[in-house]
Amino acid sequence: MSTLPTSTRQIALASRPTGAPTSDNFRLESVDLPELADGRVLVRNVVMSVDPYMRGRMNDAKSYVPPFRVDQPLEGGAVGEVIASRSDDVAVGQHVLHGSGWREHAILTAAKVSVIDTDVAPASAYLGVPGMPGLTAYVGLTAVAEMREGDTVFVSGAAGAVGQLVGQIARALGAERVVGSAGTDAKVARLRELGYDAGFNYKTTPVRDGLREVAPDGIDVYFDNVGGDHLEAAISSLRLHGRVAMCGAISQYNATDAAPGPRNLFRAIGKGLTLRGFIVGQYPQLVGEYRERAAGWLAEGRLQGDETFRDGLDGAPQAFIDLLEGANTGKMLVRL
Repeated sequence: MSTLPTSTRQIALASRPTGAPTSDNFRLESVDLPELADGRVLVRNVVMSVDPYMRGRMNDAKSYVPPFRVDQPLEGGAVGEVIASRSDDVAVGQHVLHGSGWREHAILTAAKVSVIDTDVAPASAYLGVPGMPGLTAYVGLTAVAEMREGDTVFVSGAAGAVGQLVGQIARALGAERVVGSAGTDAKVARLRELGYDAGFNYKTTPVRDGLREVAPDGIDVYFDNVGGDHLEAAISSLRLHGRVAMCGAISQYNATDAAPGPRNLFRAIGKGLTLRGFIVGQYPQLVGEYRERAAGWLAEGRLQGDETFRDGLDGAPQAFIDLLEGANTGKMLVRL
């Protein structure tokens, strides 16, 4: 029997960033692992996720989730192998999904982990299509935007982990046309491979012009991952009774001054638009429904998600910084 570790490494928040995060805002440190108590498991993490929402948690501001604490380890989705267990519900050797990433080992109560089957899909997949990104896309389209068959759907940040899946799920739900924006020509080409009808590079084409070109007859649903000029352009293109699922606003996460609202928001009145923000955790009743439908779509080859990998815990801060700058296609992941 191999000796269990008595210490581990983790990434702590060294300071709160002003504007874009830098490496100085993170600290790699070694800490002792406490003795394993009853009902707990020791997990060796094998892959962790970095996500745009984590930027908001780095600010000392009230939000839907508590901010990260300075001098404490960051948190996020991760998959790991159980290497010690004092729980009858979780066995050594099983792989589990949990929320204590940004560290090489985690001690968790058995109730805080979900056992997964890495023979069915690789560990990283559980942080993507069947996990939070896929559920977010499904919730935003169905419960928030109330997408209907025949709708034209526009997705910003369409090459990201959520955006890729929004387009594919919209297609599976019967959208007539699905269009998206992305930050490079290669990402736009990838959207077409994933079933998008058209896309445009928002870094080389003004958003309003690009949207008008790919959806000349207007849109019914806008899935917003970006905010800013994308939201303003979408308001102009939305048809009567159009709906917006406000999932994220990555264009503003590093802003040091408050960003102005869309200059054309008044048009929502005459068009009867619905703009609704949402957090995926507010819809637990849809988890089972999504997993069942996603399993079918995966089996039919209608859902896939790209992964961008970085290696090593010490590379996690740069992976997060690069994510905010659009360096990923699909899900940004760190192998540990």
